[in-house]
Amino acid sequence: MKKEYDFTNAERGKFYSADAKLNIPVYLDDEVRVFVSGIAAHKKADMSKIVNDLLRTDMSLAMAIQ
Repeated sequence: MKKEYDFTNAERGKFYSADAKLNIPVYLDDEVRVFVSGIAAHKKADMSKIVNDLLRTDMSLAMAIQ
């Protein structure tokens, strides 16, 4: 890295987008990944869909006990 950078022509917020979505990677434990990939293979579905479906079910259960 340089000791000093010249920002005289810089533009603040040039790449900022208020409605940008951030897709955060989720790292599954090996046991969970194998379980979910087995369900996905059986249903011929994407692992993301299966994980989202499982999480939605857990959300419903959590809301029911509140």
